[in-house]
Amino acid sequence: MATSAVASVISPAERLAWLRLVRSDNVGPVTFRQLLNRFGSAEAALEALPDLSRRTGRALRIYSATQAEDEMAGLQRYGATLIIQNDSDYPPHLMHISGAPPVLTMAGGNRLDWRRTVGIVGARNASAAGAKMTRILAADLGERGYTVVSGLARGIDTAAHRASLSTGTIAVLAGGFDQIYPSENIPLAHDILDNGGALLTEMPLGWEPRARDFPRRNRIVSGLSLGIVVVEAAKRSGSLITARLALEQNRDVFAVPGSPLDPRAEGGNHLIQQGAKLVTSAEDIIETIGSADPAQSALFDPEWRPELSIGATDTAPDPSDHARLLSALSTTPIEVDELIGQTGIAPHTMQMLLLEMDLAGQIEWSSGQLVALR
Repeated sequence: MATSAVASVISPAERLAWLRLVRSDNVGPVTFRQLLNRFGSAEAALEALPDLSRRTGRALRIYSATQAEDEMAGLQRYGATLIIQNDSDYPPHLMHISGAPPVLTMAGGNRLDWRRTVGIVGARNASAAGAKMTRILAADLGERGYTVVSGLARGIDTAAHRASLSTGTIAVLAGGFDQIYPSENIPLAHDILDNGGALLTEMPLGWEPRARDFPRRNRIVSGLSLGIVVVEAAKRSGSLITARLALEQNRDVFAVPGSPLDPRAEGGNHLIQQGAKLVTSAEDIIETIGSADPAQSALFDPEWRPELSIGATDTAPDPSDHARLLSALSTTPIEVDELIGQTGIAPHTMQMLLLEMDLAGQIEWSSGQLVALR
């Protein structure tokens, strides 16, 4: 992996605390960052969780040190390593997305160029023509020095990975390393590693992917990439979710046109109507993303790391503030700044209220910036 000069300064104890914190109940990427901002370290946040749990009125399961140590030992058996967001080998493009995974587990990838990356996604029930076009695009991109990213699904994903085995490919898993889905692609996962590619996931060992885990995986596929190419996609499909996430992450979106008579072309054709770049060859992709050299882009600054800002106070918010916030929230996502303006609640108090509600499972985050009631 291409790395920056910034080295991790996290101690082994703090690294273990990162894993424990992110695996504890209701601690997603946004909550994890809020906890670090509030308490300054994962170790301090773990110490504070029992008190926060009592304040929310909901018992939180905290991942034990033994569980974390067992997970890390298990990863070693799979040839995988734990990478945290402060590490120099954390994928550089992924660092900059909203709600970036605080912790990843990864196998392979040491020889890949993680800065010249293109995601290719599409239908699981791909047509023969769609699979052929995918193979052409992936092979040509690989020959031009780009690493191909996809989600190890059937159809287009499989074709993209196979066509870029020799040049480098990254497969993002929706479950744990020991729960590769679909199982028919387990041999492909081994081939990816044997050829110097990478497998990565934010899920723990033993995690069997559920329906809601695939959009989470998709945000990583797009977050790893300079741009996303949709080859075939129905009008309502996971590939269109990936395209939407790519737009939210300020990535380029490309689509291969298809016959209006084929339902698998509906989604891609709609993307083109909405402004996605029409693709007939790898050159169409390279012309766009190649003009924005990531080494010169402020968006992908290799020296950048998330900064911590310690909260002003850990005093429990007043119940009246909680009532005002609850009244202002709805199932429609809204920006936190808008909530502050509407309720008059001080920013540091708002941070603590949202943190407590998040840990209690009362709210959910969209794109890491918008909040709504569950």
